[in-house]
Amino acid sequence: MPEITMPKLSDTMTEGTIVAWKKKKGDNVTAGEVIAEIETDKATMEWESPEDGVLSEIFVDEGGKVEVGQKIAVIGEPSAEKPKVEAEKPKQQTESEKPAPAKKQEEETAPPEESVESTKRAKPEKAAPPPKKPKAAAPAHVEASDEEPRVKASPVARRLAGELGVNLADMKGSGPGGRVTESDIRAAAKSKAPAPREPAQSSSAPKSGEGARISLSGMRKVIAQRLVESKGPVPHFYLTIEIDAGPLMTARAELKAGGEQADTSKITVNDFVLKAAVDAAVKVPKANASFDDDAIVQYADVDLAVAVAIDDGLVTPVVRKAQEKSLREISEAVKDLAHRARNKRMKPEEFQGGTFTVSNLGGFGIDSFSAIINPPQGFILAVGKINKAAVVDDCDQIGVGQRMSICMSCDHRVIDGALGAEYLKELRRLLENPALLLI
Repeated sequence: MPEITMPKLSDTMTEGTIVAWKKKKGDNVTAGEVIAEIETDKATMEWESPEDGVLSEIFVDEGGKVEVGQKIAVIGEPSAEKPKVEAEKPKQQTESEKPAPAKKQEEETAPPEESVESTKRAKPEKAAPPPKKPKAAAPAHVEASDEEPRVKASPVARRLAGELGVNLADMKGSGPGGRVTESDIRAAAKSKAPAPREPAQSSSAPKSGEGARISLSGMRKVIAQRLVESKGPVPHFYLTIEIDAGPLMTARAELKAGGEQADTSKITVNDFVLKAAVDAAVKVPKANASFDDDAIVQYADVDLAVAVAIDDGLVTPVVRKAQEKSLREISEAVKDLAHRARNKRMKPEEFQGGTFTVSNLGGFGIDSFSAIINPPQGFILAVGKINKAAVVDDCDQIGVGQRMSICMSCDHRVIDGALGAEYLKELRRLLENPALLLI
């Protein structure tokens, strides 16, 4: 009967949260079928069953956090699990009605509310008299261990109970089948010792204008941590150029006139930017690099990371070996990755790595901005929207032009000003001559 543990779904993941179970205990499952949604440090992802069988045990309730490698479920054969489920129910219903001799026979499967007395009987091998109830504290520690797990509780709840000094034997769980959950433990600890916890809540309550306090999701916590780690140790500097976007808009209009109809197939201005960013990195390979302690790692492939906004935050799916892909292939790959990212269908390897990132907020009406580098990458491009502007042409005549701002945030340990300028010069040349991107 295989035990299923919390998988490591990203390179920085240390724990995961069970957002929802798509199957309940006792349901048949098949390999590849979605049985749960798991929130990692980067995204909320659908988790598929690794094999056929029955979901015979669920150890973590919805909302429970589990460290990578901890047990969260068991998938076994239906025939092996059915008798066990049926055997427990009659004992749970009749335990309180039977006299002491009957309880002694059933002590191995005593329900959670009877677990303190059952443990006492298991130690001396005879029924303990009622006056000895105060000694229940000692068996409770045994129950919290793996030796006699009579109290139904998730691994996280057991660990938390030990940390907060909560006696599991005294608990009546709110989870399925009376299972003790993490929230039950925290509630019990708060009712026993409110003093340490109250000041933190009361001190924030009186703040003027504060409407709500929203707990950070796992993704948002990691975003905050990663950006602090980047902005502090990584020496950022910024280079900004303004692109003549007129040729881009003309090329886009010609493609549209050529028969593009569906949104899923059309080439966007952002696709041109992505292709140009990749080709510029091929032309200036020293920019396609990262800092690694005592060396600079220059990459053989251009693995393009693209920032995609989702409900919970931001993910950066990666187009692998983008230098080998055409404009249309990059367009299709990015659309597919973005769609699956928003629908929680990405695989871990699809949003890990990347040699540099492109973030485009032009569609949100942002004229220009600077972005924070995603370590260990050497740079990130921040792309603004295309604006009409008064420009002076080569004949010193003022006319209406279309301009787009691009800011390159560089890691100064990897890219110096001259190298960054060389990269942006090539990027400008490609974007102002979009026909080169179609070759």
